[in-house]
Amino acid sequence: MNNGIHFISGLPRSGSTLLAALLRQNPRIDAEMSSPVGGIFLAMQVALSRQNEAAMFFDDEKKRQLLAGIFTNFYHAVHPTKLVIDTNRLWCAKLPVLARLFPEAKVICCVRDVPWVIDSIERLVRRNAFDLSGLFGFTANGTVFSRANQLAMSDGMVGFALDALKEAFYGEQAGRLLVVDYEALTRAPHRTLSRIYAFLGEAPFSHDFNNVLYSAREFDAAMGTPGLHDVGRKVQWRERASVLPPELFARFAGDSFWKNPQRASAATVLLHEGE
Repeated sequence: MNNGIHFISGLPRSGSTLLAALLRQNPRIDAEMSSPVGGIFLAMQVALSRQNEAAMFFDDEKKRQLLAGIFTNFYHAVHPTKLVIDTNRLWCAKLPVLARLFPEAKVICCVRDVPWVIDSIERLVRRNAFDLSGLFGFTANGTVFSRANQLAMSDGMVGFALDALKEAFYGEQAGRLLVVDYEALTRAPHRTLSRIYAFLGEAPFSHDFNNVLYSAREFDAAMGTPGLHDVGRKVQWRERASVLPPELFARFAGDSFWKNPQRASAATVLLHEGE
């Protein structure tokens, strides 16, 4: 990766698509919504494992070359001239191997209070009242409680991302992390982007926070969840009441571990003003 590579990871519905849409305003940076690289990466790791009868032919150097080649080949059209920032919630769980592949790489982890992550997904489900969402296997008999339970499972959309984030946050590669709270990004986008550029060691760029548009309509439609990756024109914080029943909201209220002032981690945490 001639001009370098970094990653966006963290929790769903926490600003990763918004951040990518902002960063891609910079002509030096290539950033998109979640790419297919993560899935290909997992498949390659399985193919290189002892599950494959030919695993004896792959030493560590061959494995390194094959895994790094996924990124080089996928981004071959952009990496000669741009800094690549790949987005996937998987990357927080893959820091040991990413550090071996790309020693200079850093990870921006987008986070949001977990009850509001659940709330945001539930709002999408209700907004698309005539569609069944692929986020829940296109099932028709769910409730807000069963949907929240499914999201929070260790292999669920939110549960996996939260566990992976904890693994990275408290792991030996925590110094590579910049944890960016959704409220910091939407309340103070200029300050937040300035901190992100400094963290990445990149020159500042003048972003247009009043003209940000991004959508992945075909992808979202295929998931039965239109609007999943839509980004509004203006970056702004919106106050609102939760659609979750109070007991369900309270269930997840203590899960935002990155806000704990007693946290022991080398990760850098960027919260909104006043925290």
